[in-house]
Amino acid sequence: MSEILQKHSLLEPDALEWNWFEVGKGGTGIHSRLNLVGHTLTDPALPNSLRACRPNGHPHAEMGEIIVLGSGTWFDASGTAHNEYRLVELMVSPDEIGPSAELSVYHDVWGLCDFRGNPHPAIHAANAPRLSSALRELVQALGVEAELGEPTYYGRADSYELEAADIIDGRGPDLTDAVFG
Repeated sequence: MSEILQKHSLLEPDALEWNWFEVGKGGTGIHSRLNLVGHTLTDPALPNSLRACRPNGHPHAEMGEIIVLGSGTWFDASGTAHNEYRLVELMVSPDEIGPSAELSVYHDVWGLCDFRGNPHPAIHAANAPRLSSALRELVQALGVEAELGEPTYYGRADSYELEAADIIDGRGPDLTDAVFG
């Protein structure tokens, strides 16, 4: 999955973060982070490096959801590339019942308008197709259709892109009043 995201310059992994839990007890409240300096996600030694982070006080703790952190590239209206930490975020769950993955986006470059409601069609055109292509490739690689995530204040997934915002008097909604911007 990360190779597909890297190919589209959406996520260059530099760290992994996860929490620990104990079966029958729940979360331990302990989180771990492993910087990928000297590792790649395909490194056969990586799983042992992650397990070596198990908290000493919880010898039966298991890893929860793993978040792949890093930077991605977005393009402005003039075509200039910008490197942005957490442009997209990949979360994978090693659940024995059924592994899962979630891709989240945290920037306005995927929509037709910025978070202030200003239309930015050139920025959308330079970025949204890359995300859409990556999502299609992920579905093909995993062999299962993606489920749409829950809508947020900032947007809602619609197939392989963001649902278009309502444009009123030439502007989209101003979302800058949110506490978590």
